Amino acid sequence: MLISDDIIQQQAAAALAEDIKTGDLTAALIPAEQISEAHVISRESAVLCGTAWFEACFRQLDAGVKITWLVAEGATLTPNQSICSIHGNARAMLTAERTGLNFLQTLSATATLTRQYADAIAGTKAVVMDTRKTLPGLRLAQKYAVTVGGGANQRLGLYDGILIKENHIAAAGGIAQALAATSTAKVPVQIEVESLNELKTALAAGAKCILLDNFDVDALQQAVALNQGRAELEASGGITLANIRQIAKTGVDRISVGSLTKDVKAVDFSMRFNRQPA
Repeated sequence: MLISDDIIQQQAAAALAEDIKTGDLTAALIPAEQISEAHVISRESAVLCGTAWFEACFRQLDAGVKITWLVAEGATLTPNQSICSIHGNARAMLTAERTGLNFLQTLSATATLTRQYADAIAGTKAVVMDTRKTLPGLRLAQKYAVTVGGGANQRLGLYDGILIKENHIAAAGGIAQALAATSTAKVPVQIEVESLNELKTALAAGAKCILLDNFDVDALQQAVALNQGRAELEASGGITLANIRQIAKTGVDRISVGSLTKDVKAVDFSMRFNRQPA
């Protein structure tokens, strides 16, 4: 997934504004013209993600800052590994530090967890996919992080795809009625079913992409056999690292995991200034 630089700059600017407001009172203790060097360390194993957001935070405060990455986006990090060095205005570096690290720790967390899920189903035909259960304001960034970790994106929002869920079906009067209303849709259409009988109804109505909500492994196997390749099948609900491989081996095409973006455990990064000469 590609994200425009405009969006990255906007997100960095909004995050900096939230932190700085009328000024960084602590950074003002440092001489305005002081130039310093620092480096960022990963304190734990992780998949690196969010370098563009990190750079944007620093460059918006010091256009001349020099950031040298020692590892690439998407690389696997080890504990206490130096990942980049920074050379620039000391005040700007101090002010940008926390915001830049916030992006890095959050996006690396999503990429790291996604990589674990993707590795768990390696060798099967299934792909790990994200959901709309994202942190407000960071959806595009988190969905980008999912792709860095080896997963795939669902629709970005309500505007670029149709997912007919239980409440839509109830409001429309049934599965067939809801699907009929999408006959002229120019975007991907998916419908959620909660039982094998509902799956049969969806297939009979011509569904081409079906979400199997909270099906156990036995029901998933039956769904795959019933489907006979007519529609793309996606398993969703209750997916964990402990059961995802068993689910993938049922033969489903896609597995959506909301925890990739909503249950974020930040990766521990630290920025350390090189000591100034006395």
